[in-house]
Amino acid sequence: MARYTEAVCRKCRREGMKLFLKGERCLSPKCAIEKRNIIPGQHGHTKKGKLSEYGIQLREKQKLRGIYGVLEKQFENYYEKAVRQKGVTGENLIRLLERRLDNVIYRLGYALSRVEARQLVSHRHFKVNGRIVNIPSYLTKAGDEIEVIEKSKDIVPIKAAIEVCKERPLPAWLQRGDEVFKSRVIAEPTRENLDIVIDDSLITEYYSR
Repeated sequence: MARYTEAVCRKCRREGMKLFLKGERCLSPKCAIEKRNIIPGQHGHTKKGKLSEYGIQLREKQKLRGIYGVLEKQFENYYEKAVRQKGVTGENLIRLLERRLDNVIYRLGYALSRVEARQLVSHRHFKVNGRIVNIPSYLTKAGDEIEVIEKSKDIVPIKAAIEVCKERPLPAWLQRGDEVFKSRVIAEPTRENLDIVIDDSLITEYYSR
């Protein structure tokens, strides 16, 4: 399976904003944006100039791709699916990305980043509606119950993430049960209650060229 293998902090520096790809590090002074907020590469500190309309649209698309860790072809597939759905295409696209299981695990606080959540899902640490799911791109839906499997409740990454993230606000479309290791998707995600600073209309314009 194809995957990004370079330093992920380069993505944040390229977009000039935090994409929160390294968990706690992104909130510390060690964050690449805090230490060296310039475009990566030999001539990054000298690159100036105004982006073209196409360049602005491209950068917005790359930001959204970077946030969710989706490769180009997969992102195009999500866009095509969003076009076929009723409603605003850009909002449909973000909803599809939010419904990914790795993102839901991150939002629930079982992982410190989406990268970590993807790895935990791939290693079969979670059940959806009573069945183990190891596909990070699995699309959750309202009513789905998500649970940490019994033998994974004591593994360090999940316990550490729960401790760090317990004060983090939970999106309105997700619900933690009485037991910290059991949660539920109670509704479809909406654009209004997401913390992603993205102009989705630019992404629609990019694909509509």
